[in-house]
Amino acid sequence: LPMAFRDVNARRHIGLQQLSSLASTGRTFLGPMKSHKFIVDESTKQSTLICSAVRLIESLDLSSAAGQLLNETIQAQNKEFKTGMSTLLFLVGAWSNAVVECLQQNVPVSAIVSVMSEGLNSCCERVQCLQISIHDVNKELCSSRVKPNAIESKICQVGRDSLTNPQNLMYFQREISAPEEVIPRNSFSRQGDDCNFNKCLVSPLVGFGSVASPVKAEGDQSSSVISGSGAIASIKQKLTHSRHFSTLGKSRFSSQQGNFQGYLSGLSANPCECCGLEHLAMALSHGNQTSVKLLQSIAAYQQERAECSGSSQLNIAEIVTCCLLGLPESYSCVSSGFVTLVSPEQATIIKHLEEKPLRILLMDGDLTEQYRHLGFNRPRNVRTILKHPNPHGARAGDVWLSRMLDILISFEVNLVLVKGNLCENLLERCIANRILVIGSVARDVLCAFGEVTGAQPVTYLTQLNASCVGNGARVELWKASDGRAMDLGELVPVQISARGVPLLTAVLTTAVPSKVQLIEDQFWTLVYRLHHALKDGKVFPGGGTVELLCLSHIQVLTEQLVRPGNEKAVKEFPSPCPAEYQSIALQALASGWKWYLSVVMCNTAKARSELEACASVDHHLKKAADCGSPSMYVLEEFRRGGVLGGGCGPFTDHGEGLKVCDNVAAKTEAWRRALDLVLLVLQTDAEIITGPRRNQLLNSHVSSEFMFL
Repeated sequence: LPMAFRDVNARRHIGLQQLSSLASTGRTFLGPMKSHKFIVDESTKQSTLICSAVRLIESLDLSSAAGQLLNETIQAQNKEFKTGMSTLLFLVGAWSNAVVECLQQNVPVSAIVSVMSEGLNSCCERVQCLQISIHDVNKELCSSRVKPNAIESKICQVGRDSLTNPQNLMYFQREISAPEEVIPRNSFSRQGDDCNFNKCLVSPLVGFGSVASPVKAEGDQSSSVISGSGAIASIKQKLTHSRHFSTLGKSRFSSQQGNFQGYLSGLSANPCECCGLEHLAMALSHGNQTSVKLLQSIAAYQQERAECSGSSQLNIAEIVTCCLLGLPESYSCVSSGFVTLVSPEQATIIKHLEEKPLRILLMDGDLTEQYRHLGFNRPRNVRTILKHPNPHGARAGDVWLSRMLDILISFEVNLVLVKGNLCENLLERCIANRILVIGSVARDVLCAFGEVTGAQPVTYLTQLNASCVGNGARVELWKASDGRAMDLGELVPVQISARGVPLLTAVLTTAVPSKVQLIEDQFWTLVYRLHHALKDGKVFPGGGTVELLCLSHIQVLTEQLVRPGNEKAVKEFPSPCPAEYQSIALQALASGWKWYLSVVMCNTAKARSELEACASVDHHLKKAADCGSPSMYVLEEFRRGGVLGGGCGPFTDHGEGLKVCDNVAAKTEAWRRALDLVLLVLQTDAEIITGPRRNQLLNSHVSSEFMFL
């Protein structure tokens, strides 16, 4: 059949439209006050609550080429950073729309690609001046508090002891009535700028409930949001979530018996003296109050253990999560050791294994008869009919089952942790012989128990010898904060520990089945934000600070382009295309960030509409230009609460609002990946038309757009 190939960049831009359509589904995920989505499985009719771009992309129809590219881009961001995917998804849509508008103004594709790429590189270089080192962040956040007096010390101790004994909280609520404290503002110097960062900060471990009162800065007579912005009302009605999904003000966290409890009870009364990561974790949490308190406890414990080595990194390999369905979210806590779920039949074994050291075996693979290690080469052209002929007529797998069970019994193994899958028949026989076998255990958990018990992982049970079996493991039913063991019906939580094991399990509880995946995703997102912040050694100020400086920088570049004979603009953009095209392409780049800020302001109820939000952003840009130093202006806005208004979601209840921070590498890489995807689709967006219409196309007025094959 005759075929015609048409470059559709000049007219329909199908690929960019597909990107824009897919990306528009995730705009509610921007900002600290995300709007969740229900994803319904068509086969099972079960629904899942999500608030991340990764889970959303997994549920969308990505049959198109643009959809596949979008999925690969988001998965790459998720694999490397575990954060920034929602920003990436939104900017893909925003820049796709902006590029379409450029094409409609007859801007050449080559000009769009070169100018937008160079503009993004220039912006990334410009915002480097906003980077704040981790040391300076912790110093500033800690210095925003006065040295604790007797009352404050008790309050701080409540925050830590309530992790181990919730009754302490009730005692201090009766004994302490903390008045408002007036604190002199501290100055923070970085790169020659005097910065007054936090006007107000309440310790992250102070006062679960309403123990501690907000701490106001000296001379602060108001709680304004955006300074100087006449477009947005200074006082807005607060929006609250459904009572089914809101846990603010009622969470309490507890620890289990063991090393972790003993550690917490002995911490310093002043959190500023014991763990600066607590403040950094809160700044990176973006309003996720439940997860941040769990992570603060984990970070404090790990930092205390790592002080001898001088390391301040967060060891993700020592963190495990266990989701419990059927308990209120107030039962979420951090437990020492490894907490997992077992069947009620397996739970009956634990009653016989409690209170005594166990012999532990680690399996680095599946515990099944058919399992073979990676790289195993089966004989070619050979089909096994029967491995072990049995004249007594026993079932094919009985011989293997009996043999494996005899091996476990001969080495007196009580506990088996398996990385992969389990044979159900073998599991039943182990239960009958009071041997606890747990499958799907992460490799990091196996390594942690191997180090402290002396156990060496084996691939097959036939490799087992006395030196591979470890000693000193303990198992017990997991107990909630009130000391009760929990029976959740189909599954029972158990706690496996050993002396010196560094593992900590974040036990995440919820009574809503569709929310299980959500709370686990939120927790790990915060963990990786803190991990990457420590790895980078620096963070960006949040609250729209970085995006505002990018907009201001592009505004300056655009003004330089229109000035005749401006050598600085020529040096910045050596592209041979006319200045008019360069200006349009730069404005397209800026529109992505501007729309980003506008949507976040609407999502957080800082603006009634996108028009009002855009007016506020324009107002800030004008003030930044009039200031003469845009970087100093945006930093000052950050100290006042950011472009998006004071505070980050739920934490605004603690006073004026907490300063938000963002990861440096994750944010800039999300920008680059988003723009690279849009420009890739732009340059490959084409359409092939097949059919017996060759003569019609040749005689039509659009024949010049086709290349006939």
